[in-house]
Amino acid sequence: MNVRRRLTLFAVTIAATPLVIGGCTAERKAAGESAPPPAVELTPADRARDIPVSAEVGTSVTNGKVSSVRLTDDKGRQVGGEPRDDGSSWVPSGPLANGRTYTAEVTVTGDGGRTSTRKTTFTTATKPTKPAITSTLYFAGNQTYGTAMPVTVAFEPAVPKEARAAVQKRLFVKTDPPQPGTWSWLEDGSQVYYRAPDFWRPGTAISVRAALEGLPIGKERMGDADRRATSKIGRQVAVDIDNATKQMSVFRDGKLVRRIPVSLGKPSTPSSSGKMVIMEKHERTTFDTRGEPDGGYVVDVDDAQRLTWGGEFIHSAPWSEGDQGYTNVSHGCANVSATAADWLMENTQVGDLVTVKGTEVPLQAGNGWTAWNVSWDEFAKGSALPVPAGLRPSPPAAQHPGAVAGGSSPAPAPSASGG
Repeated sequence: MNVRRRLTLFAVTIAATPLVIGGCTAERKAAGESAPPPAVELTPADRARDIPVSAEVGTSVTNGKVSSVRLTDDKGRQVGGEPRDDGSSWVPSGPLANGRTYTAEVTVTGDGGRTSTRKTTFTTATKPTKPAITSTLYFAGNQTYGTAMPVTVAFEPAVPKEARAAVQKRLFVKTDPPQPGTWSWLEDGSQVYYRAPDFWRPGTAISVRAALEGLPIGKERMGDADRRATSKIGRQVAVDIDNATKQMSVFRDGKLVRRIPVSLGKPSTPSSSGKMVIMEKHERTTFDTRGEPDGGYVVDVDDAQRLTWGGEFIHSAPWSEGDQGYTNVSHGCANVSATAADWLMENTQVGDLVTVKGTEVPLQAGNGWTAWNVSWDEFAKGSALPVPAGLRPSPPAAQHPGAVAGGSSPAPAPSASGG
């Protein structure tokens, strides 16, 4: 082959290259045009009536994702809201009004930007006549809590087992930075706790919404209110009390900062052993045990910090300072000196972990905020909804005596007893 012919062949090869590229582009475009269009099915169904004011706009999507939701009432006013993390529904930011008609318009977008829009119009129920289950959210707004603070919701009367999944689905917790957890019910349904596998990180913001107003709970009752609060987590403080030594050890960020002599409950009225959380702090309060077993006294106390619903506190007890560090003489409380009690009030927060060990009786589930008194695996078993498989405790950092270790309950009605 001469040089002229070889050059001619090379030129033909170069000229053919753009044609090959153009053919591949045309094939991809044709495949995109054949993709099925996006579609969405909505709930409540169109023209549905007697819908609870707790209703969400359910969105079952194929071949796309929800790109917009617009919910308006019968006066044209738009309702705010946001989607669930799993995209299964769109949740209004507050309960809907009774006896009103709403229209939801949902747009979904598929591959290539193709869209589809669907509407549903429904009417809410009139004001219910069924009695309510009263809910209490033990998580106030604009507070600073300890790193063991569980979000606690209590119910009166208790939530029946078959209704707990529906209730739990309407309990929302957001953390910033993200630190996912789960809810766990007491066996009797009187309380439900939320926590992560590990302590909250200091500085975390926690936003809670118990969106229960108008929610059907079982066959006979309704939810009572829509409650919400946002607070933050403060410094890490943990308190350990050892009955064997009659000493309290106070840790901050895992480091021992103080030891304090204590006197715990005498054998006839023993203190509980277990992992508790500081629930309340009172500069001054009154213990009135008249009518209670082994009670019958009324006494004013200073610097009292509640640990259980049954009336166990850490508090100032100048009358037992000679026994502190040596002998148990209280009615179940942790007695400390007036000076130590004042220091504790300055250095602890509601939500700090308090661990008591070595006494005659174990802490009863639900006698206080007992979310940390079980391992994470045991805690997760109490959820009425599936817990994500990946939600597991992280390997523990440097352990300290205040770190976490791995039935029916009394009603959460505070007792003023102590001692």
